Amino acid sequence: MDVSIVIVSMNKPDVLRTCLDSILLHTHSISYETFVVAYLYTPENLQAIQGEYPWVKWIESNSIRGFSENNNLALQQASGDYCFIVNDDTLWDCPLIDLLVQSMRELELQALSHSDKRPAVVSPIIHKPDGRDIQYCGRNPINALQSIALFLNIWHDNAPGPFTHKQGLFRTYNICGASFLIHRGIFEQMGWFDERFFFCPEDIALSSLLNKSGYSCWVDTRAHITHLEGMSGRTSNVSLIQTATIPAYVLGTCLYYANGSLLRLLLMRVGFLLALIPNMCRHYLRGLFKAPGPNADTVLARGECNAIASVFRSETPKQAFIRYYNQITR
Repeated sequence: MDVSIVIVSMNKPDVLRTCLDSILLHTHSISYETFVVAYLYTPENLQAIQGEYPWVKWIESNSIRGFSENNNLALQQASGDYCFIVNDDTLWDCPLIDLLVQSMRELELQALSHSDKRPAVVSPIIHKPDGRDIQYCGRNPINALQSIALFLNIWHDNAPGPFTHKQGLFRTYNICGASFLIHRGIFEQMGWFDERFFFCPEDIALSSLLNKSGYSCWVDTRAHITHLEGMSGRTSNVSLIQTATIPAYVLGTCLYYANGSLLRLLLMRVGFLLALIPNMCRHYLRGLFKAPGPNADTVLARGECNAIASVFRSETPKQAFIRYYNQITR
């Protein structure tokens, strides 16, 4: 088996169909298996889509789990030489996986002949929903201060730099969890995704671990994919679930950059607190001038308010998510 494709879908069968149809239409020269982790699917939705795609290996996930946990359910059953991690809200119009596998094999031969760092990951260019603007073409390293700026949308790790926006096959530093091909054996050696992080920054944690362990991450600009919905984004297609994911994001980021130090953890939480308060006030005031009911600004303000409260609590990212997820599902 060349590739094990792993997709996590949170009860969005219409979105998932687009992704699965892309796999069938544009994957030609490799052997593959496809796992879909059906996360919190209703029995009706699951039964219907299972009948439409009998070639998919379905894994039911009916407990509250984060991105890492859900992916790991499938990864531990994967048998391919490589794993292709991809969001369900994606679409491609090229032989995406074929190209990434070809590039990975070329890089592995090159590393053997030149005694270079062994390649672990190859990613495509990730486009925004319009299909033209680029969301990611490589990712730069991110330090603690930049992680707060990234959250506030005043800095982006996709900004032009030594690891981004080059042509052909080039070396990058961080990967984006929405779409990447990774050598399964290396992924297993790294312990799969780190399940301490419920909703980010598991992809940054994996990238950094790979780089520190002597492996390399790459981008193949021949391969491209469109991230249709971008539900992990903070301004487009905002959902009430983000009132739970934002505090989980903040706590996960603090946990990662603290790296076991209580002092660094305290400094990260204070840094996010100072950033969250004005951001929440700005979104709240903007929401007052819009039509009654949930809108992007009121949802983000509520999520940031929840994150502020979470900064003062001693809880994991998953515990924070569950707390606020239960508030919107009662």
